[in-house]
Amino acid sequence: MPLTLADAAADAEGAQDYLWTLNFGPQHPATHTTLRLILKLDGERIVDAIPDLGYLHSGFEKLGEHLDYNQYVTVTDRMNYISPMANNVAWHHSVETLLGIELTPRCKYIRTIIAELARISDHLLSTGAIGLDVGAFTFFLYAFYQREKIYDIFESLCGARFTNSYTRVGGVMHDITPITITKIREFVNDFPRTIDDMERLLNRNRIFVDRTKDVGLLSKEAAINRSCSGPVARASGVARDLRKDEPYLAYEDFDFQVCCSTAGDCFARYYVRMAEMRESLKIVAQAVENIPAGPVNVGLDERTTLPSKQQVYQTIEGTITHFELVMANRGFEVPQEETYAAVEAPNGELGFYLVGDGSDVAYRARCRPPSFIHFATFPDLIRGHTLSDVVAVLGSLNIIAAELDR
Repeated sequence: MPLTLADAAADAEGAQDYLWTLNFGPQHPATHTTLRLILKLDGERIVDAIPDLGYLHSGFEKLGEHLDYNQYVTVTDRMNYISPMANNVAWHHSVETLLGIELTPRCKYIRTIIAELARISDHLLSTGAIGLDVGAFTFFLYAFYQREKIYDIFESLCGARFTNSYTRVGGVMHDITPITITKIREFVNDFPRTIDDMERLLNRNRIFVDRTKDVGLLSKEAAINRSCSGPVARASGVARDLRKDEPYLAYEDFDFQVCCSTAGDCFARYYVRMAEMRESLKIVAQAVENIPAGPVNVGLDERTTLPSKQQVYQTIEGTITHFELVMANRGFEVPQEETYAAVEAPNGELGFYLVGDGSDVAYRARCRPPSFIHFATFPDLIRGHTLSDVVAVLGSLNIIAAELDR
């Protein structure tokens, strides 16, 4: 007899009875207490996965409508808290695009340096975490030792190791110091040996290769259709990098390559990040030896950044600017326009859509964080794999939960 719709529905319902529902996180160590996945399992085989948001809700977009363009930089620190310096650069790049501000050459170089150091720091945690999740604890220690050196650089630069809040509209908190430059040069000289050791530990490690190769495949077409960016997209053959395609800051002055792969699996995403750290190091090495002289902030005519103490005490323009920005709380003039600007953050395209209403607070501050886009690809990447592959796929995407919740 032919199968009726009722019979088919009964069979489907019976099949569902054999599926297990497993909550992967937020308490699981690989989810860092901030991610939750609802897995449907047939034995150890994953039939479906549902990402569940809401475990680190910060309301960072709404805060952008209540804090002025300088105050909000402290919120960007807490979005992708693995590379806060890159978030600082992204936010004020968008604000300066809205205001039509052209940075000084010295500021462009300094921001480029901190953005690339933040990329290295982010990639060290990403690759170190995926190594740790699949059992490579020694690799994790190598990565985090170098992250501490980057923290030391940031501390000497702005006084904060983690939540830096270093950039300002039209410039930065204060100029780079000779001590910081010395620390950067030491890092540039020492880091290549660590990368060599890290690659020797994992690239041909049988366990790591078996856990990551041909796991979590993302095709080039799927990466494009799902708006993936950064290392996730480049590991699938999408040769897009905003530093090359839409240059900003001082990236046009430097020689570096866009790192890509075509495999689209967890191993490719790991290896692209390792290669990108070498390229970032090249950029930092070129920039730190060629920092232009001159001011680090835009001039007093812009009335956007605080003048130096010397300008406040010795010029009437400096005194007036300081009074308007601090005492009178008048801020600066913002056009009633809208703009979208993005940078190539460590995880991909990080952009802000801003609407100005004439005040020093944005009427609308919409964020495009890469983790929010990439987390949506996880169900398709993990279906058909076993439970043990979840940590490998999740680690290769480098999902930062603070970027997920609105």
